[in-house]
Amino acid sequence: MIIALAGRRIDSSDANEARFPLRNVERVRSRVRVLFQENAAAALVSSAACGADLIALSEAGKLGLRRRVVLPFARARFRESSVIDRPGDWAVLYDQILDVVDKAGDLVVLQHMKDDLAYSAANRAILDEASNLAEQVAEAVLAVRVWEGVSRGAHDLTEEFGVEACKRGLLVQEIQTT
Repeated sequence: MIIALAGRRIDSSDANEARFPLRNVERVRSRVRVLFQENAAAALVSSAACGADLIALSEAGKLGLRRRVVLPFARARFRESSVIDRPGDWAVLYDQILDVVDKAGDLVVLQHMKDDLAYSAANRAILDEASNLAEQVAEAVLAVRVWEGVSRGAHDLTEEFGVEACKRGLLVQEIQTT
């Protein structure tokens, strides 16, 4: 099974609503690992933001899965905007994972200018990359959405990921962050 994954980042320190509190990292890590094992995952395709993405990439690495990372723009810019701006020590993990993935030729960097369009494009590219990889190795794709299950409304990228996966006829499974 090829896993295409997107999900919540860790809540900011001043978050009004708990979507993915830092205290739930180990719970989510365990759920991700079980999902990979139960679905006989062969590879993971995701981005690399703090929270769901980096947790999944870390667990996939521990299980020896192929990891393909899609970034909406340059590695350093993404690190600033989506990795180190939230609680937790995500920078070292991000750098380690991206070094390995880049060396393996599995880092995809998109070239979009506007952030809102770039992140949506990354969601679509994750699904495209997972489908292409699945075709190459004759596997199915499972889209996994890691979130609390409630849309933030317009422009909720995690919700958008699940909607797009459904439009493509993919099975969507969810992992709760709360």
